[in-house]
Amino acid sequence: MDSDGRKVVVCDNGTGFVKCGFAGSNFPEHIFPALVGRPTIRSNTKVGNIEIKDLMVGDEASECRSLLEVSYPMENGMVRSWEDMLHLWDYTFGPERLDISPPDCKLLLLRGYAFNHSADFETVRMLKEKLCYVGYNIEQEQRLATETTVLVESYTLPDGRQVMVGGERFGAPEALFQPHLINVEGAGVAELLFNTIQAADIDLRPDFYKHIVLSGGTTMYPGLPSRLEREIKQLYLERVLNGDTQKLSKFKIRIEDPPRRKHMVFLGGAVLANIMKDKDSFWLSRAEYLEKGLSVLDKLGGGVR
Repeated sequence: MDSDGRKVVVCDNGTGFVKCGFAGSNFPEHIFPALVGRPTIRSNTKVGNIEIKDLMVGDEASECRSLLEVSYPMENGMVRSWEDMLHLWDYTFGPERLDISPPDCKLLLLRGYAFNHSADFETVRMLKEKLCYVGYNIEQEQRLATETTVLVESYTLPDGRQVMVGGERFGAPEALFQPHLINVEGAGVAELLFNTIQAADIDLRPDFYKHIVLSGGTTMYPGLPSRLEREIKQLYLERVLNGDTQKLSKFKIRIEDPPRRKHMVFLGGAVLANIMKDKDSFWLSRAEYLEKGLSVLDKLGGGVR
């Protein structure tokens, strides 16, 4: 809580999952599928102990998805449906999950997209007018890493079905390194990372190679860190050292794979929210929004467009 006794809420609205909790937490309070479902046919059907309702959200919707038309309000960090996004927030902040009173709380919302005035303004408008948060801020997920770090971030998608898999266990993650296997043109994750670092200032490249951080559920595949390191070394040998293996021993690379990286974005947000909980300059207030409208987003960085 802040010095006035207000709860400080942290919410990571991903495409596949919502991870929510409170500032200073070491783990999300709740993790659930970020989906909204509506029944395809009206009926009094039950799935286990769950009654099919006109609108279902989160875990309930996931368990009953075979009887529902489901949608994901978020896609690639952007809101696809504001109506469904409000339903998802009602579920997140309501008695089903965090059970808080928004007018008595501050909210740090984590976003996957770069600064975007139109998207941020609509988010602020919804949270201020519909939920009336006392304090509010949006923080881009990738900024929660340190300045001299390269962040490799990937998320899995939820699915309520159970399937038996064999070679798919290896074929699916292999597509991260060889996209052509699934008919996608472009570089694999190792080459993308290599190109990103090589495009940086030459003085910064050594630090970037020594501070590569993995984040997100997809990076939890066994062997992924060592595979990524091996391919980066091979690319460096071929494209920078021109095949000179003797010089490769001087090349330093470190892949950091924290065990809780699946929740790293939320954990970074929880630390940041705890540090900033009493700094008024960090939070957008309802009074500021009512007074300044769109220009209140200047606080988040950038001018009005």
